[in-house]
Amino acid sequence: MKFFRYRRPSLKTLLGITKAKRQIKRDLGITALLNPFRWLPNQKRRIKRKLGYESEAGRLLRDGLPRQRGCLVEMLCVITASDISGIV
Repeated sequence: MKFFRYRRPSLKTLLGITKAKRQIKRDLGITALLNPFRWLPNQKRRIKRKLGYESEAGRLLRDGLPRQRGCLVEMLCVITASDISGIV
């Protein structure tokens, strides 16, 4: 069991509004009525999952190797800012 969540729940979730709205949609049959329109996105997601699109290897192939330049850019900004303030 996790003690901490990645994201905190919204106020609507805490008050039970989200659960009530979902239950009403289920009771009225709106969820079943909209089910065919979700078929294509669901199929795409299943195919991507089978291929490992969101796995670590898939992310590595899509995004390339991680780069460590972000910290260098921040340091250069701090150095140039301190040089400019030293001149003035």
